Amino acid sequence: MTLDEAKAVLCAPGAPFEMVDVAAHGRQFRAWKNVPANLRVLAQIGRSHGTREFLIYEDERVTFDGWFRAVAALAQHLRDCGVGRGDRVALAMRNLPEWPVAFFAVTTLGAICVPLNAWWTGGELAYGLNTAGCCMLIADEQRLDRIAPLRGQLPALTHVLGARLTQPIDGVVPLESVIGTPHDYASLPDRDMPVAEIAADDDATIFYTSGTTGHPKGALGTHRNLATNILSGAWVAACAVLRAGQPMPPPAPRTALVSVPLFHVTACSAVLMGSVFAGNTLVFMRRWDAGAALALIERERINLAGGVPTIAWQLLEHPDREKYDLSSLETVSYGGAPSAPDLVRKIAGVFGAGPGNGWGMTETMATVTNIVGDDYLDHPDSCGRPVAVADLRVVCPERLADLAPGEVGELWASGPMVVKGYWTNPQATAETFVDGWVRTGDLARIDAEGYCHIVDRAKDIVIRGGENIYSGEVENALYDHPAVMDAAVIGIPHHTLGEEPVAVVHLAPGGEATEDDLRAWVGERLAAFKVPVAIRFLPETLPRNANGKILKRDLKALFDQST
Repeated sequence: MTLDEAKAVLCAPGAPFEMVDVAAHGRQFRAWKNVPANLRVLAQIGRSHGTREFLIYEDERVTFDGWFRAVAALAQHLRDCGVGRGDRVALAMRNLPEWPVAFFAVTTLGAICVPLNAWWTGGELAYGLNTAGCCMLIADEQRLDRIAPLRGQLPALTHVLGARLTQPIDGVVPLESVIGTPHDYASLPDRDMPVAEIAADDDATIFYTSGTTGHPKGALGTHRNLATNILSGAWVAACAVLRAGQPMPPPAPRTALVSVPLFHVTACSAVLMGSVFAGNTLVFMRRWDAGAALALIERERINLAGGVPTIAWQLLEHPDREKYDLSSLETVSYGGAPSAPDLVRKIAGVFGAGPGNGWGMTETMATVTNIVGDDYLDHPDSCGRPVAVADLRVVCPERLADLAPGEVGELWASGPMVVKGYWTNPQATAETFVDGWVRTGDLARIDAEGYCHIVDRAKDIVIRGGENIYSGEVENALYDHPAVMDAAVIGIPHHTLGEEPVAVVHLAPGGEATEDDLRAWVGERLAAFKVPVAIRFLPETLPRNANGKILKRDLKALFDQST
């Protein structure tokens, strides 16, 4: 069966993936008819999975019922604190069982959850809190320590809840005093969430995505944006079954290893939403470690793994891989960064699992395209075709005209997954969101069969292990150093991470700074993953073209592969 034939069967009237036309926030788009109306409905679906295990973290095991009890208790506490419709509540912590509890407690009230990057510095966290105007912060101790010196600069922040505190902190209410520890969730009162009226296209989240100017922008997402991924993921799986000529299997929950942070849309939207719906078990790790991951796959009989290509490579190449029983693995999928065709073949050959890839971005709340299994093996350099409710265009950036199949231009996307715009940033919104389409900044081509191939990036970014590093942000930090006159940040290839950031610098006359000095300087201002791994110095200003733009490709020769 071809993909178009499978689409006709799955999307027919009355079929599970039937589509409807929707008009919302000034746009027209197709949407899944049978998607949960909002995250309150989704939470109730999660509750129905009862005593099935939902969240596993070290020795903590939380059932769906226990999770829902904690969500209801925390939501009532938030309501008692005055949190209501449209209020922004920030969430800053590593992947812990408390994260999905806090996320749903906020969003099922009709408030807006603002997941903050747990790797950010105190200054970056403060920027996110202030820009979103957050009235409350729910954070773990490490994030609270970073923000503590800046509390005086956060006038809107009136309530702070702290998870897993080792000692009391002034002005911080321990989260455990409200919902207990994850071990206690099952014994919390069995009650419903506080009443709230929520429409599908109401605001639900603000996920931050950086910009080339170095200032993060908050992508304003809706309940529909998040819920769309539930059926988009199921659509991909159903297509693969039909195209293989197999009968549709009955729904069966899976166990997934969550190896990417929940503060990214990949984990929150593409993984967490579908797992609540399907009853999947999610296994968290304190920090990524390939050896520990292999042990978890064996112990928990994990079916789904991946996240970004870096993780797949590390699992494949770990020296102890053959010591573990990995036969439970069914799918190893990833997105968020370029991947080599060889990785696709190795996943199938070494693990005996189906490889999967997809493309999306923060502004699309994750999945727009996807490709799995034999289809991916046949098209290993593609990120797939758009899901049925999405559309893609390849546009000439200068003429803003559609290009023919096979021609390279800027990728534009539309569908129910595209966010409303950027929070309180109308100029950036107008530049990026045009007539219902989001200008992605990725350069791509779409072949005659409709498969999308990401060719390059129009935006000046380095993607390190799935994390976007905007060159301008790091360059601005370098320019702030009194000895730096000229600076450029570029990406160099890395086998498992994809790319790493490096910098080339020209010092001002009489200025003095070593590589270690500048790396430490950037590290004090930006998250550790943004710090250049190497810095080269040029005695003259950096090479530029006639328009004054630095010729970054010429600078890559300064870094050999051993860097």
